[in-house]
Amino acid sequence: MVGLTEAIAIGRTFAALKDYQIDGNKEMLALGTMNIVGSMTSCYVGTGSMSRSAVNYMAGCKTAISNVVMAIVVMLTLLLVTPLFKYTPNAILASIIINAVVSLVDYETAYLIWKVDKMDFMALLGAFFGVVFASVEYGLLIAVAISLGKILLQVTRPRTALLGNLPRTTIYTNVEQYPEATKVPGVMIVRVDSAIYFTNSNYVKERILRWLRDEEEQQQEQKLSKTEFLIVELSPVTDIDTSGIHALEELLKALEKRKIQLILANPGPAVIQKLRSAKFTELIGDDKIFLSVDDAVKKFAPKSALNV
Repeated sequence: MVGLTEAIAIGRTFAALKDYQIDGNKEMLALGTMNIVGSMTSCYVGTGSMSRSAVNYMAGCKTAISNVVMAIVVMLTLLLVTPLFKYTPNAILASIIINAVVSLVDYETAYLIWKVDKMDFMALLGAFFGVVFASVEYGLLIAVAISLGKILLQVTRPRTALLGNLPRTTIYTNVEQYPEATKVPGVMIVRVDSAIYFTNSNYVKERILRWLRDEEEQQQEQKLSKTEFLIVELSPVTDIDTSGIHALEELLKALEKRKIQLILANPGPAVIQKLRSAKFTELIGDDKIFLSVDDAVKKFAPKSALNV
C-alpha cells in the first residue's frame, strides 16, 4: 500500500513537470505484475524511487529504456567496478541526490497551499519532515493520516448556515457571506451543506437547536416576534441514512415542545425517497415540504415575505 502510494505520488510529480497524464489503474497493474514476477526470484518489493527518478529527470532521460540501461550499468558496476567505489565518501553520493532533488522543492506552491487551506499545508509539512527525518514511507503515512483526519473532521462537523433574503429578490443565502441579506421575522432558515449520516446527524441537530436558542435569547432581549417556523434547506444534502432521519424526528419533537413548525425545502430525490420510506413525510405532513425556501416563506409567512 505504501509502495503503491509512493509510486503514484512520484509519478504525478513528474507528470506535472513534464505535462503528461498517468493512469492510477495501470500504475497499480504494472507494480503488481512487477512484484509478482520479482517474487519468483526472491526480489525485494519494488516501487518508484524519488531520488533515482529525480536523477533520471535531471539527466534528461525520456523513456523507460533509461531504466534498462541503468540496470545493466548497475549490474556491471556491482560485478566489476565495485572495488573502485569502496572508498567513495557518502557525502559525495548524497550530494548527487540532493542536487537532483532540490529542484523539486516548490516554495510558491507551498505558500499557495498555506493561503488556501491550512490543513493541506499541515499535511504538506508532515510529509516533508517525515521524509527528511525518517523515510518516504513515514512521510506518506503522516500526510495520509492528516488528510484522513481532515476528512473525518469535515464529515463529523459539516458546514451549516443561517440564511437571509437578499433585498428585492427571491434568493436566500448565507447571512455571514452576504451581510445585506435580511432575516425573515418569525422564520428561522437553516441550510445543511453535507449529507446527513450517523457520523454527523447528532451534530446537525444540536447545531440547529443551538442556533434556535441563541435566536430566542436575542428575541427576548430586543423584544422581537418569536420564531414560529424553522425552514431547513436540504438542497446540498445529497443523501441521508436512518440515523439522520432519526435526528430529524428528534428535532421535530423538540420544535413541537417550543410550538415551532418544521418545514423542509428542496430535498433531493434520494433524500425524499428515504424520508417517504421511513414515513417521515407522513409525520411532518406533505404540506410542510416545498420546492424552494421562497415558496415556504410565501406560504407560512406571506406578510414577512412582503416586508423583506
